[in-house]
Amino acid sequence: MTVIGFLSVAPVVEGSMSEEVAKAVAALEGFDVGYETTPMGTVIEADDSAELFAAAAAAHEAVDADRVSTFLKVDDKRTVDQAASEKVDAVEGHLGREAKRERSD
Repeated sequence: MTVIGFLSVAPVVEGSMSEEVAKAVAALEGFDVGYETTPMGTVIEADDSAELFAAAAAAHEAVDADRVSTFLKVDDKRTVDQAASEKVDAVEGHLGREAKRERSD
């Protein structure tokens, strides 16, 4: 089974959060999870929810701030083993193209 999560961890601070977000992402390395960081959060894949929650908790704790905001959305599809990339592939199959486009300025 693959459990997929969308994790956003951010310090509540003025200015750039990137240094603290990098600490949260680095904390995922201590767990048996796959991940991909996007501009709005990090997609995490784990074999079970316990590993996913442990990795998310470690990412939350890695941020050094007086206040930390964490959002975790979990997709625990228990009847099918499906990777995050396969979910994107399915959407792209219906679109007949990649599910992304560059902005024109």
